[in-house]
Amino acid sequence: MAEAYDVLVIGGGPGGYVAAIRAAQLGFRTAVVEREHLGGICLNWGCIPTKALLRSAEVFRELTRAKDYGLTVSGEIGFDPKAVVDRSRAVAAQLNAGVGFLLKKNKVDIVWGEAAIEKPGEVVVTAPKKLPMQPQIPPPKGILGEGRYAARNIIVATGARPRVLPGLEPDGNLIWTYFEAMIAQKFPRSLLVVGSGAIGIEFASFYRTFGCEVTVVEILPNILPVEDEEISAFARKRFEKQGIAISTSTRVASVEKKPESLVATIEGADGAAHKIEAERMISAVGVIGNIEGLGLESLGVKLERGTIVTDGLGRTNVPGLFAIGDVAGPPMLAHKAEHEGVICVEAIKGLDPHPLDKTMIPGCTYCSPQIASVGLTEARAKAEGYEVRVGRFPFIGNGKAIALGEPDGLVKTLFDARTGKLLGAHLVGAEVTELIQGFVVAMNCETTEAELIETIFPHPTLSETMHESVLDAYGRVLHL
Repeated sequence: MAEAYDVLVIGGGPGGYVAAIRAAQLGFRTAVVEREHLGGICLNWGCIPTKALLRSAEVFRELTRAKDYGLTVSGEIGFDPKAVVDRSRAVAAQLNAGVGFLLKKNKVDIVWGEAAIEKPGEVVVTAPKKLPMQPQIPPPKGILGEGRYAARNIIVATGARPRVLPGLEPDGNLIWTYFEAMIAQKFPRSLLVVGSGAIGIEFASFYRTFGCEVTVVEILPNILPVEDEEISAFARKRFEKQGIAISTSTRVASVEKKPESLVATIEGADGAAHKIEAERMISAVGVIGNIEGLGLESLGVKLERGTIVTDGLGRTNVPGLFAIGDVAGPPMLAHKAEHEGVICVEAIKGLDPHPLDKTMIPGCTYCSPQIASVGLTEARAKAEGYEVRVGRFPFIGNGKAIALGEPDGLVKTLFDARTGKLLGAHLVGAEVTELIQGFVVAMNCETTEAELIETIFPHPTLSETMHESVLDAYGRVLHL
């Protein structure tokens, strides 16, 4: 046996590296096994580089609106796709190096390779294989590699990968996943996005800002299906106003590939079909957990819908084996993975942490306009038997939003009419991905409507829309 650890984490993404750092802080001898990227998909191919891309799109959009702010821009406003992508990759590389530094600082060993659990408490690491659609990154110097490792506690944090539908298999050329979509050296003139979750909508927004003709196809009745229907409908109108074509209750029946484009046949709920030609297609139909090759089946680990079943503390049905992050099921979000990692390790230590409450996990989509939410939707709250008080406040009634030139937005809050409990908050508009945390804190602290009403919000700020939405739920709105 090469090494023995108190905690061994398989996967160095947001959940895995945070769990490892917390384990080291608690005095555990800790190691992380990683086959490709410290920081995982989020840092290298997801959350961070896409936000860098979207920031470039945001700046470009503002330049095109310069005259709205009394400004003059000399010459033609243009963009360099390669430079946009290169900046995004540089941001990801900087943070990738930062994760390595944090692990080293906390004396966490890094083991480079593919991990499989031979039996409880024993992991075999082999040389990493080249993954499809991703460039292989060489291992950092001075770290461990192939061999057998013992660990009293094993945490699986292997993340997820794009889901593939039959007939829409990515080829790296005409049909993309988010990997190819974020490193295109030449932006397509037309794009078909299949799926309108956060990934699909963010790329639709990004490419549309740079002049691409974008069509979004969604099989469900609403775009952004996990969001409140009112917020989804509000966002759809703004996207369509920007020129994004959207078809809901629609599926892609077939795809015909040409040398430089593809033709998709799409069918509506009524069975009517028509064709759409586009230079490229992005398949954004969700992700699936990386559970293969770990030896989970032979250990008898309970699996469900391509993910590992856990309790609120990350425990599986096999003693000493835990799972966190995307591989442990939805919502598949980096901040959920990080929080699960901390909870899991603290439970191993015996610190009695609170189990994960999924209703307290915020969701954010960084398109234009941004969308953010936490808690129950109005439909879900009513389905669960609540008598709901609903408050709404539009950005057009907020001085800061008007001064920013961002008057399109809406804040919606939901309260239990009987107790005043905040059940959910749903926002669309400028910077709402930053505003949402105020409601997350409020829910976590079990704040009532009275406490929110009595809270002083600074003026002028976008956060005043949050206060006014609460006031509106109780018939006290001031600026509408």
